[in-house]
Amino acid sequence: MIRFFRLGLVALLLCVVALLSAITTMHFAIHGAEVSVPDFRGLTVAEAMRKAAALDLNLSVDNRFYSAEMPSGRVLTQTPASGVTVRREWRVRITQSLGPQRMAIPNVIGQPERTATISIRRGGLDLGNVAHMPYPGVAGGTVIAQNPAPDAEGVERPSLSLLVADATTPAPPAYVMPDFTGQLFPTAAATIVHSGLKTGPPLEARMPIASITPTDAGQAPTTPVPPGTVISQAPPPGSHIDASTPVQFTVAH
Repeated sequence: MIRFFRLGLVALLLCVVALLSAITTMHFAIHGAEVSVPDFRGLTVAEAMRKAAALDLNLSVDNRFYSAEMPSGRVLTQTPASGVTVRREWRVRITQSLGPQRMAIPNVIGQPERTATISIRRGGLDLGNVAHMPYPGVAGGTVIAQNPAPDAEGVERPSLSLLVADATTPAPPAYVMPDFTGQLFPTAAATIVHSGLKTGPPLEARMPIASITPTDAGQAPTTPVPPGTVISQAPPPGSHIDASTPVQFTVAH
């Protein structure tokens, strides 16, 4: 019995040792794959690349900015920041300093978009965002604004964004709907067609025939509505319409 107890105790100790060994191995495996991001700021891009490669980090230049404090060709900012613990093969993004601004910002307002683009690139700048918007009174494709402004100083990026006028589509002519009630349908329809509008087949409404009764003194008898007379219309009189709006008449039958 004592022998079996000792064998069980030995087996238990072996299991504990194996578990501790596995935990230790996992700890070193996990933390051995981690690295603290160094400070790349102020280094040349080549120096930063070599330093990142030594730590198995992937370094890439994400953008370039002007800087009056940082010399050209050196790292201006980085992401993640220095001291952050990341896994090996992690991607670190840096921005490169272009040094103080030396290029003048040209004035391309009023130029066609293509001409402005050529001027920007010939000046050593990048073309930034290009947006379009309707702008009455200006030919389509003309630059109406730019950012940065002409001759601006202290800009961050060597790029120029443009706002370009779109070709404006003239608005269709508008009409005020006249009152056609009481007119014969052929006359009203001819007026509509002559005005550049359109109308469909008329709707017919049966009109009751008034009975003949003695009238009061001084009161004239009711005149019957002749067949084919417009008694209602849609849109109603006074409405603002254009050539795409159909006109529908209801005539007496």
